[in-house]
Amino acid sequence: MEFLYEYGLFFAKAITFVIAVIAIIAAIAGAAHKQKHKKGELDITDLSEQFEDVEHHMTEHLLSKEEFKQHEKELKKQQKLQEKADKNNESEAKHRLFVVDFKGSIDAREVNSLREEISAILAVATKDDEVFVRLESGGGMVHGYGLASSQLDRVRQQGIPLTASVDKVAASGGYMMACVADKIISAPFAILGSIGVIAQIPNFNKLLKKHDVDFEQFTAGEFKRTVTMFGENTDKGREKFVEELEETHVLFKEFVSEHRPSLDVAKVATGEHWFGLKAKELGLVDDIQTSDDYLLQASKERKVIAIKYEVKKGIAEKFGKAASVSVESVVNKLWQNNRIFPS
Repeated sequence: MEFLYEYGLFFAKAITFVIAVIAIIAAIAGAAHKQKHKKGELDITDLSEQFEDVEHHMTEHLLSKEEFKQHEKELKKQQKLQEKADKNNESEAKHRLFVVDFKGSIDAREVNSLREEISAILAVATKDDEVFVRLESGGGMVHGYGLASSQLDRVRQQGIPLTASVDKVAASGGYMMACVADKIISAPFAILGSIGVIAQIPNFNKLLKKHDVDFEQFTAGEFKRTVTMFGENTDKGREKFVEELEETHVLFKEFVSEHRPSLDVAKVATGEHWFGLKAKELGLVDDIQTSDDYLLQASKERKVIAIKYEVKKGIAEKFGKAASVSVESVVNKLWQNNRIFPS
């Protein structure tokens, strides 16, 4: 009996402690959530300098001490000659290559950072410079990727050369963005295309009927709602929904055709996707090359600068995110340890 009493007391203390910890964590998470939107900042990285450092480091390890000293002398000599040449041609500034990354989610929320990066570049770039975007996206919501494409189009509107690079995937909305560029390069096995539109929605109407649950929906306008998850869909509603998908597909094809007039859109706008090598044959891309090779070669002649817009998270936000994960983990463990099985 004493053992049960002690065990019960210990269990009560443990539960009280867990609840207190969860309450504190929830309060911190709530405070982080209520914080006002913070303005981000631009992170600017000189990739040319990074490439030079790597080359210097590798050379130092591969050459003997005497060979490396000789190499350093030759390098300094070349640098002096280059500096002298630059002084004689002060009016001809070294052209720059601005690099931005876009790894898109389904709703293309990364467009918020992209617009800041593009705005920053356009504030200083000239027509002698170039913008290089590394794309990775399987597509998503039409309006999100439409806006992302428009952000890239701002570069072309200013007459600044734009190159899109696809190392892994640029499909559907991802390709919508890529086709805006003056030039598209792709890795051999990157996935491109998927010029189509898809929508899918589950319907629980039969399940609700089975359990005698009524679902009521009120609208004004014949096609305010075409298909629904809980109501009984009609053939007329389905037809209208498909019609809207077709209209979106037409807009997609027109957009691609406008930006890549040499492309046989009818041939590639079937919703299919292709690997880079085949995509080049079809005209979806211009060259087969990785972004690494392109930037490394460009760094020999241009100053390569990476631009990234980031919103720094405060301690409360970081802790709040970690706390939410911890709470979820604790709840899952408690559920697994105390779950009740049906008889």
